[in-house]
Formats: sequence, C-alpha cells, structure tokens
Amino acid sequence: MENAFEIRNLSKKYKDFSLDNVNIALPEGCIMGIVGENGAGKTTMIKSMMGLISIDSGEIDVLGQDSRNLKPQVKEHIGVVMDDCSFPENLNFKNINLIMKKSYKTWDEEKFLEFGRRFGLSPDKKVKEYSKGMKMKLSIAAAMSHDSRLLILDEPTSGLDPVVRDEILDIFLEFIQDEKHSIFFSSHIINDLEKICDYFTVIHKGKVLLSDEKDVLLDKYVILKCSEEELAKVEPSAVIGVRKNRFGAEALILREYAPENSVTERPGLEEIMLYHVKEMR
Repeated sequence: MENAFEIRNLSKKYKDFSLDNVNIALPEGCIMGIVGENGAGKTTMIKSMMGLISIDSGEIDVLGQDSRNLKPQVKEHIGVVMDDCSFPENLNFKNINLIMKKSYKTWDEEKFLEFGRRFGLSPDKKVKEYSKGMKMKLSIAAAMSHDSRLLILDEPTSGLDPVVRDEILDIFLEFIQDEKHSIFFSSHIINDLEKICDYFTVIHKGKVLLSDEKDVLLDKYVILKCSEEELAKVEPSAVIGVRKNRFGAEALILREYAPENSVTERPGLEEIMLYHVKEMR
C-alpha cells in the first residue's frame, strides 16, 4: 500500500513556536484524524505539506511528490478546506463554478452542480448570504470536484450543528470508498474523528505524542481504577497518565500490564489524548 503523504523528521522554527521532528504517514485509501490544542502546530503542518511555507529540515512527500516542488498536475488532485470559506463574499455558486472551471483542468462541472443540488446551495445567492454550514458545504463541494485524491481538511466541522456535522462526515465516508482517495482531517471535535478515522494522531506543542491506527490505540490501553497503593505496584513504564480522586486513582495504562481481576474500562480516543497530554504538562 502506498502512502498518500509521508512526513519525515519535519522541523520548522518560529520565534515562539517550533514543530519538532514530526514523523507521520497516511496510507492511501485511509482517513487520518489529527488533534491538538490551538497553536499545537496543525496548521503549520498543513501549510508545510502544501509547500506554502519553507521548512527548516525534514522531508514531505504528497501523492508521491516532494512538497517543496509540487507540480501543477499533482496539485490538481489535492483538495484543501480550511475552517473559513476562502471564496470572495460577493460571488455566487454560478460565479464560483465558472472561476474553478478555468482554474482546474480536472474540474468536473457536473459533479460540482450535483453537490450544489445535494447541499441545497442556491445558484444565485451570494456567499455572504450563506450560513457557516452552507459556506463549509460550498468549500467541500469545490474541494471534491477537481478529481481530488487527497483531501486536507483544517477544522471543517468546527462551529457547525450536529446534524450538519453528521451530514458532512457521511460525505467524507462516501469519498473514501474509492481506495485511491485519502483524507487528512484536523479537528477539535474528537467524537467526529472517532466516527470516521482509520488513523489518529495527537500533536502537542509542536511534538507528535502518538500516531497509530485507531483500532490499535483503542485496544492498546485500558483505564485502571484502583487505590493508590495498587497503582504503585503497576510497572511504571506502562502508566501513561494518572488522575487521583477521593476514591483512589484512575490511570491510563498499557492493557497487558493490567493486574488480574482489576477494574478496567476501555478508553475512547479523547481519554487517550487527554492522558497523554496531561503527562506532558
């Protein structure tokens, strides 16, 4: 299986922030969800992948090409959606279709118009009259209408109501039915990522804390509920993070180190992330 993208030893330093030796890869035909607090480095990573900013060291391959020298014919197959609509507010759906038709050799007008009908996007209403959800649907429709093989999404469901979010997630799942299609999905809404992603990555203060298949992560850990005395007997290297309470302690630990007959729970992705980040603070 080929990788849709691969980041190797990526570093990028600013005055008050730096990406530090980032290594992640997304196999073709999969969805990777990436989560991190504001300023963790998600957008810097995306801009690096798109060749929009220079990097200090490392290598990034996107659809088999060096991101620093992406050829126009490769860019045709990359759809990008940021958290804000990038289309001028005085344009309408028909205007955008004409502009994109002249901008992309791979532009599929019929597909874009079908997305418009499906999303209920009025051909004549200006972008400034769209709701936030409609603007996001417009951006997604455009990103998916020029033979995109890789979608790069930066907070595409942020601020949307649950019904619209669920509709958009279904669209992404439809897109990924083609094994040549892949999605890199940045979000603060971990529940959305847990629904659709195959791979899960956590970035914190410019460092990747974990990156693996979702199912592997969910099977790798358990939350151990016990007394502090019992927790002290667990192999220290197996303990990822601890929360103490008046009844004792809860700890995220490697499943294989859970004591026999102990009380454990299967964690979700959000709990796995929080325990890892808590341990770094």
